[in-house]
Amino acid sequence: MERAELSERLGAGPLRSSGRGTVVCEADPVQFQSAFGDAVAAGGPVFLADPAWRESERREFAALLASRPERATDGDDDRGWLCIPTGGSSGSIKLARHDGHTVAAAVGGFARHFGCQSISAVGFLPLHHVSGLMAWLRAVLTGGRYETARWEDVVAGQRAAPPSSDAFVSVVPTQLQRLLLQPEAVAWLRSFRTVFVGGGPVWPDLLHAADKAKLPLALSYGMTETAAMVTALRPEEFALGLRSAGQALPHARVSCDPDGTIVVAGESLFRGYFPAFRTDGAEWRTADTGSIDARGHLHVLGRRDAVIITGGEKVDPVAVESVLRATGQFQDVVVVGVSDSVWGQVVVACYPAGDPAPDWAQVRSMVEAELSGYRRPKRYVALGDWPRNAQGKVNREILRESVIRTFAEKSGNGGLV
Repeated sequence: MERAELSERLGAGPLRSSGRGTVVCEADPVQFQSAFGDAVAAGGPVFLADPAWRESERREFAALLASRPERATDGDDDRGWLCIPTGGSSGSIKLARHDGHTVAAAVGGFARHFGCQSISAVGFLPLHHVSGLMAWLRAVLTGGRYETARWEDVVAGQRAAPPSSDAFVSVVPTQLQRLLLQPEAVAWLRSFRTVFVGGGPVWPDLLHAADKAKLPLALSYGMTETAAMVTALRPEEFALGLRSAGQALPHARVSCDPDGTIVVAGESLFRGYFPAFRTDGAEWRTADTGSIDARGHLHVLGRRDAVIITGGEKVDPVAVESVLRATGQFQDVVVVGVSDSVWGQVVVACYPAGDPAPDWAQVRSMVEAELSGYRRPKRYVALGDWPRNAQGKVNREILRESVIRTFAEKSGNGGLV
């Protein structure tokens, strides 16, 4: 889709091609939609920014924008002009270049995969993030309806009916966990055609609870660089007991290298990280590992850069987190590796300080039964500052730094194992 056509679809009028870059930094969805349409029509690169960024992140973002050459090679304003922030979990902000063509390819593949001509949705994920942005743009590009909602209202019971009988909604795992505790919220989720869950690892007990509640759940895999999902499980497959991330959508090709690295190719792939461009058509090796089963379904195993190496042994933090969640003693828990002079790294489990204190005897009993010695957390640390963003992702680098700062004061309490 040409940029001029997208501008018209957004109701922003004809393309003006001023050539200047525009930053869109709006927390309010309605204001974001208006500012985004104006920025698309204005021409030049469009930079999305997170209004919740801290000062250090704002400085990093400003430095990225300043790195644009004086004579920017942004072509004819129709390639790589939409710059979407990513990289929060690594602590380093990147701007993935997209445009009307990559976005339209992702929307078209989604529509074909789920067999729908118009796509309607309710969204309470932020629009500056690819998950929220694409939910809105799917409706814009297909003539569907998009209704904004505030997460605080949804939790409080103020839930509007879906805009159509076949509408979609997306939640992150921690949001789904909270909604499953409210019978009215469960009934509301059942009224959607599909409930997508993503933005972080989904633990088995949560999937079991969603299945028991008969939710039309769909697991998926995608990221900013792929313009959101490139694989997706259909709700009817979830109901049959499948727990994969589903098959590749028609616009994408997904495979795994011999070392397990997930590789993506297709029309929705980003053009490069601003200010650079990557070669169009080239496949992209992600930072994730996985496997493809006999059905052609993707199973995501975790991030390559999240593996903890302790005493020469590799530990998958997500697998340890699943065991800890299964104890029923943690409302939220994240496992990280912290440098250690003896072991290289030690496994540390972190949880929000405001949550009820865990029953350590029960935690220890299950951990010893389910995890071999090197995989067991050596420390449990309660943290007051829990760096989870609106997409449900934890900034593990910030969390790890918090652990290092609090090790000394926490080492004498019941959280030390």
